[in-house]
Amino acid sequence: MLENQLISAAETGDPDKVKALLKEGASIEARDASGATALLAATHENRVDAARALIEAGADVNAKDKIQDSPYLYAGARGHLDILKLTLANGADLKSTNRYGETALIPAAERGHVETVKTLIEAGIDVDHVNRLGWTALLEAIILGSGGEKHIEIVRLLIKAGADVNLADGEGVSPLTHARQRGYGKIERLLADAGAR
Repeated sequence: MLENQLISAAETGDPDKVKALLKEGASIEARDASGATALLAATHENRVDAARALIEAGADVNAKDKIQDSPYLYAGARGHLDILKLTLANGADLKSTNRYGETALIPAAERGHVETVKTLIEAGIDVDHVNRLGWTALLEAIILGSGGEKHIEIVRLLIKAGADVNLADGEGVSPLTHARQRGYGKIERLLADAGAR
């Protein structure tokens, strides 16, 4: 099937083959067994040129697989910056969420993808979105972060973008308390300077 070949060409990062298969009539939104489109397959492997060829041909950057990942959400979560920027320029839905009820910003903050966080903030994403655990990007950066330079920078970026430094988790524990409990002194100071209680 042309569609299987398309998904496989996307996965291996062969933009010429992708274009040829689309010309032959391969359905751009066809899905594999996991519900992934060719664009999501390319995104999984960070195949920028294949992703670009698919996006230019009109692939849906918000098409979700069976576990609620889309090319846009996955690129954000994994810090695949080039593909993320392509999805943002081509209709990425900033409000869309993954299976944890998270926007792309939350896993990016947790995993320490500084440039991704910066890019999503500039795109206008909601910095105070709360996931199913009751956590914001700020809380995830503190609770699941390492307390190192990348996470310090992400906390700084989120504060600068107007994140609510007093928005507590589902149990009512504040970002400041979480930072203090973990001994993240620099993060604690950033929060306190921003009016965290």
